[in-house]
Amino acid sequence: MSEAVAALETIGLGKRYGRRWGLRDCSVRLPAGRIAALVGPNGAGKSTLLRMAAGITRPSAGEVTVFGRSPQRQTVEVLRELGYLDQERPLYRAFRVKEMLRFGERLNPNWDAVAAHGYLSELGIPGDSKVGKLSIGQQAQVAMAMCLAKRPALLLLDEPLAALDPVAREGLMHLLLGSVADGHTTVLLSSHAIADLATVCDYIIILSASRVLIADDLDYVLASHRLLVGSTEGASQAPAGVVVVARTSSERQIELLVRVEQPVTDPSWQVVEPTLEEIVLAYLREQSAVTDARVGESVEGQQR
Repeated sequence: MSEAVAALETIGLGKRYGRRWGLRDCSVRLPAGRIAALVGPNGAGKSTLLRMAAGITRPSAGEVTVFGRSPQRQTVEVLRELGYLDQERPLYRAFRVKEMLRFGERLNPNWDAVAAHGYLSELGIPGDSKVGKLSIGQQAQVAMAMCLAKRPALLLLDEPLAALDPVAREGLMHLLLGSVADGHTTVLLSSHAIADLATVCDYIIILSASRVLIADDLDYVLASHRLLVGSTEGASQAPAGVVVVARTSSERQIELLVRVEQPVTDPSWQVVEPTLEEIVLAYLREQSAVTDARVGESVEGQQR
């Protein structure tokens, strides 16, 4: 596939459930070869986006393409290139692990049986074990191994770390990174575990209330944001040349999360490099405040 073709692209994508929109007017472009984090609050539309990209759910509006192809109109071609892990990790609990692998091999023409057995051997999961008897972490690892054995060009992972203990999370991420290290697989990973994502992802998409707030290289996002700390007496205004993303204040102190294009030299402010989690939470809090304000205005208008 050409590097010019996005691994995943949506234009005005939306999904309506009755009178409620699960996702609305979502436009995003994920370059090929990236390991991307998809973060946002519950109800932001992350799972809905992934399910439409996988062709499981049909859009109510807009368009989604995978390497330039529509999951709805070119289903067979897209499914050959796609691996999708649902947050429920659908496995047949009565099957043994080796039976799940045989099942996957029959359904997928590009199946890599050697790799699948190698993944599970490395994780210490016996092929004779019944899926239903495995721990939650082991079930997640089996599901991940089956996705990776497809050798997909695009891997969609919906909350793969949910409900896993730290050891299981580490094992799952180790399996993922070892399998996509050659850069031939693009990964879009939805998770609330932001600290874990910062160590494995090189691209980030922040989604809130169906709106894409950020979609960019992780290194650039970290380099272009700073946390400014000042006293309420000495730092009344933001320094020139910054864009304020979020502001918090107390009686004595003001904190600004800002986007910068050049170093901040104003002595009124202490400049701190924020963590990815601080950046994400600042954007989500600000978007939540904007959404609440719009809802309040709408309710007030209806009451008049």
